[in-house]
Amino acid sequence: MSTLEQITAPLCYHGEGPVWSDTWGGLRWVDMLAGDLLTLRADGTVDRLHVGEVAAFVRPRRGGGYVVGIERGIALADGPDEAPTSRPEMWSDPGVRMNEGGCDPAGNLYAGSMPYDKTPGAAKLYRITPAGDVSVVLPSVTTSNGIDFSPDGTRAYYNDTQTGGTDVFDVVDGELTDRRLFHHGDGGRPDGLCVDSAGNIWVAMNRVGKVRLYSPEAEILTEVDLPLRLVTACTLGGADGRDLYITTSRDGLQDPEPEAGAVFRLRADVPGKPVLTYAG
Repeated sequence: MSTLEQITAPLCYHGEGPVWSDTWGGLRWVDMLAGDLLTLRADGTVDRLHVGEVAAFVRPRRGGGYVVGIERGIALADGPDEAPTSRPEMWSDPGVRMNEGGCDPAGNLYAGSMPYDKTPGAAKLYRITPAGDVSVVLPSVTTSNGIDFSPDGTRAYYNDTQTGGTDVFDVVDGELTDRRLFHHGDGGRPDGLCVDSAGNIWVAMNRVGKVRLYSPEAEILTEVDLPLRLVTACTLGGADGRDLYITTSRDGLQDPEPEAGAVFRLRADVPGKPVLTYAG
């Protein structure tokens, strides 16, 4: 494990959802409440693309382009740097916005919402099929956050941040079943997560300034401290899959933290698995 390094300026108010994909040239993430996609280019510059009031998450599409979560639904782009086209809204309540998402091995998109006022149970986790059909997987969550799947596709890990823990599901015939607590957050706020090629789970621990690595047996393998509190999400990428990228936020901070809103990187011992793409 290498030393943590800051690789961007504090560019974001609420950086979230980092994803590595060769289809758009490497690392992309969102400045969620600014409604922007950010892409780190090979020369170290960062491009911004405004997509709406909210940019909740981004994932590559299997046929090219990308899918992005917007305030009350998703939008699709056919090329890696094109502006996306919105799909029909998934709900009408202006008090609820899209928050985080991820894909399963079959190419379905899981997208979760959250109420702006964090009313308990007012959000949902949705599944969007490649054909665009929408169904509710979890009808009562509060802050739907990171979701990712084990390398063999038999497990799904999920954070509803307000619960203070990370949950795990068995995946049976493509369905998420037997939701149960995987590990409590020890006072942290589990936010974004990603699973590596050995099935270990990296979790961003918001409010306590850490990323934590769990084994599939829920043993804490590693814990990395960051120089700020609001650590939002993480992903593995780079040429060999061993670069762990970590996004951060300054949303609501009362005390100044100069690095808040920057992206950080460290070298992990185990590489990530290829990003799961949306087949729609």
